[in-house]
Amino acid sequence: MGLWIAIGAIALIVFAVIAMYNGMVRKKIQIDNAWSDISVFLKKRFDLIPNLVNTVKGYAAHESQTLEKVVQARNAAVAAPSTDVAAVASANQGLTGALRGLLAIAENYPDLKANAQFLELQQALQGIEGELGNARRFYNATVRDYNTAIQQFPGSIIANMGNFKPREFFELEDQNEAKNVEVKF
Repeated sequence: MGLWIAIGAIALIVFAVIAMYNGMVRKKIQIDNAWSDISVFLKKRFDLIPNLVNTVKGYAAHESQTLEKVVQARNAAVAAPSTDVAAVASANQGLTGALRGLLAIAENYPDLKANAQFLELQQALQGIEGELGNARRFYNATVRDYNTAIQQFPGSIIANMGNFKPREFFELEDQNEAKNVEVKF
């Protein structure tokens, strides 16, 4: 009788360890999925920017310094290593600032503000920024859940045995950047 209780207790512990390990793997996969979503929205954003710059250039060609900042910031964001969360966050923070400057100069050009293509691009950018913000929040929530799971006892023991490492949050250095690019019509 005592042997069966010992076997049952060992089996219960083994099943608990397997369940915790599989839960950590599942959370890790969710993080990778969430990061992939962010990458998709960033690519959409990157693809939209040249059209936006060219549209503004047609009306405000002498604003070349601002246009160049946007192009440089876009190129830096595209070049950021996709596996380095901090580098991607920093590069995209710079891009967000450059886009704010670009949209601010549009206020000085009534013909540009009335241009159908510019308005369409602004709406598309606004949609992408909203989706990107949602994806960033979801990513950070999954990272928080994963990091909590691997740092709490007894998960920390399983995490050490399974070589699970804490993941980085997608954080913005300047909290003013936490707001999406404001697009006015």
